[in-house]
Amino acid sequence: MGHLVRALALAESLAKKFQVVFLNGGRFPDNTVSPDEIEIINLPPLGMAEDNSLYSQDPKYNLLEAQAIRRQMILAALHEYQPKAILIELFPFGRKKFAGELLPLLKAAKRSVNHPLVMCSLRDIMVNARKDQVRHDNRARWLIDRYFDGVLVHSDPKFASLEESFRPSRPLQKPILYTGFVLPRGESNISSSRLRQVVVSAGGGMVGAPLFKVAIKAQPILWEKLKLPMTLIAGPFLPEADWLDLAEKAQQCPGLTLRRFVPNMADILSSHSVSVSQCGYNTVMDILKSGISALVVPFSQGQEDEQGNRAKRLSDLGLLRQVDAADLDVERFVLEVEGLLSFEPNPSALDINGAARSAEIIHELSAEKVLSFQEEHLMMTGRACA
Repeated sequence: MGHLVRALALAESLAKKFQVVFLNGGRFPDNTVSPDEIEIINLPPLGMAEDNSLYSQDPKYNLLEAQAIRRQMILAALHEYQPKAILIELFPFGRKKFAGELLPLLKAAKRSVNHPLVMCSLRDIMVNARKDQVRHDNRARWLIDRYFDGVLVHSDPKFASLEESFRPSRPLQKPILYTGFVLPRGESNISSSRLRQVVVSAGGGMVGAPLFKVAIKAQPILWEKLKLPMTLIAGPFLPEADWLDLAEKAQQCPGLTLRRFVPNMADILSSHSVSVSQCGYNTVMDILKSGISALVVPFSQGQEDEQGNRAKRLSDLGLLRQVDAADLDVERFVLEVEGLLSFEPNPSALDINGAARSAEIIHELSAEKVLSFQEEHLMMTGRACA
């Protein structure tokens, strides 16, 4: 969900300078409002199972059929629109399983007569705990140098630099450009009048069930001690069985409001006094945008260390509080929420103009590339005439 939210924020900003065609490769939640200015092409959606294997989320197709159709649709879009710029989210720093559809796109773009600008769009911190990390980084470096014109890192280098989590044996030859953080769409909405309530969330909700179970067990205690209402936002991707379990437990839980989905998380955070959540990129952007007192419980499973790394940096800056998932129980949850009622986040000095700056960079670089190609073409024509 976080990748979609950030990508839509970038697309909305880019639409001020370009005609934007958005190729969406996953589920697009029904309640998600896309910018009016962009055209969305929904590919047959793929998902990632618990064992990290891909599967088709469209019952009409098996995995191989979905992959073949996606590859055809992507190349057809390239041929039809002849873009000036192509922005690819995460690959090749991640999404290795999608190489079968992205490499043909990159190769076709490289052969294209209009030579589109090709950029990679990255969040602030990469996963850096793979067993074959150096090999992975070397492969990503090779692909960037061969097929891309540069890398956009949606971070403030004072907070995190790509070099901290990306260490190939040889340095990148293509430029790394920091845009600042990409806030969710909409105006900043820090509020001085907040309801004395706690809101619990976990992004899209796909891996939020453990946090929600602790929160529901803690709510009767918070209600008895503090008469503190709780809003729990499950997320559109929480598995249905977990949602039904939460709904059953919520009936017996005083002061609890259970919601499946909200269209704008920052609006909810701006009206509550305390947030408890995981620590994905967009969750953090919502927290910074709203100015709420927040506890983050970073998702950590297998090789996933990105959220824990981000949480520690933000905690060190005094922007929020952090508890590791393994250390969170009902007692700790209650203590942390009580403490957050008097916690004041340190005002952020981080660059949060990432959406607009990304659009400016892509616009400038695409114009430069067109000019460079025209000059090169004139030189080659002149040589041929001579």
